[in-house]
Amino acid sequence: MQNFAFMIHPMHTGDIARKFKFARFIPDRVIEKAFSLLPPMKVSHITGIRSPYGEAEGWFIACPLTVRLLMSLPQEYVLNKIIQGGRVAEKLGAKILGLGAFTKVVGDAGITVASKLNIPVTTGNSYTVATAIEATREAARVMGHDLKDASLVIIGATGSIGRVCALMLAREARRMTLVARNERKLEELAGKILYDTGLAVKVTSDTKKALQTADVVITVTSSIDTVIEPEDLKSGAVVCDVARPRDVSKRVAEVRDDVLVIEGGVVEVPGDVEFNLNFGFPPQTAYACMAETMVLALEQRYESYTLGRELTVGQVEEIAQLAKKHGFKLSGFRSFGKALTEKEIAGIKSRAAERKNTRPSQIK
Repeated sequence: MQNFAFMIHPMHTGDIARKFKFARFIPDRVIEKAFSLLPPMKVSHITGIRSPYGEAEGWFIACPLTVRLLMSLPQEYVLNKIIQGGRVAEKLGAKILGLGAFTKVVGDAGITVASKLNIPVTTGNSYTVATAIEATREAARVMGHDLKDASLVIIGATGSIGRVCALMLAREARRMTLVARNERKLEELAGKILYDTGLAVKVTSDTKKALQTADVVITVTSSIDTVIEPEDLKSGAVVCDVARPRDVSKRVAEVRDDVLVIEGGVVEVPGDVEFNLNFGFPPQTAYACMAETMVLALEQRYESYTLGRELTVGQVEEIAQLAKKHGFKLSGFRSFGKALTEKEIAGIKSRAAERKNTRPSQIK
């Protein structure tokens, strides 16, 4: 039996209330402050992961800091909390630790954490990229877009995930726009893509301008606030939102029934897995970053597989092959926390066709 641990944290106080019912009756800032004083803790035992090649079990370790606190408290304090969580994992007997959500964003993206622990650490970003690209390709196909001819926009393109998405999709796209705040890094990435593939991509720091003509979007910023609003998207657009918290405003789901927004990196886990924790997914499914840690355990690859902010195409392709070997696969499409049916997607496609030449600002 192989084993692992995976670190999670509450996105906001609502996540705390989901686990601890009494929290819903306490003001948000009070409960946030109170929980931040707690040490990291084991919150569930994960069982039943089975592939043709082995079995694994694990534990969810909770870092008690919300996104707001992770990004606003002194970095040293936050890193120490994460390291403490890693030591909880070590005591449980975990042989590898995965970092989830913003615990892998703080500081140097896991490098310092790994240096302070006796077990390897992975951020899960390699498999997140693999599944995001696979999901984007499939969602584009069902909406009638050919990536070779579509206008493709990658938001957060200079981040670790966005960069590799751009490098991989540049092999097949003919029209690509990269969006990020750091224009120097954008130009460097554009130069590499031109050298590697011959594709001349556009670069901009203006998200809304880039989205005006986008057919397919991958968005993966580290923003706490949403960056895509209903009026930004053209009819029939496909958006793969890999970011947590989400980059796409919930208003898009309420107002725009002619665009397809999917959550990147949702996979089905092989076996009869029991997470024993409600993190908003249906049974048997998990985020791709969680799945990467499971795959490495099943493969007995106890190494710091994905660390830091530099991912490689080779890493992404290798982890995708290993995941397929062990029976991990995409779990359909999910949008704003719920599964999408084929009928719902067909309705989105139909309405998009009706509004093809209508500007987003005119859609009610």
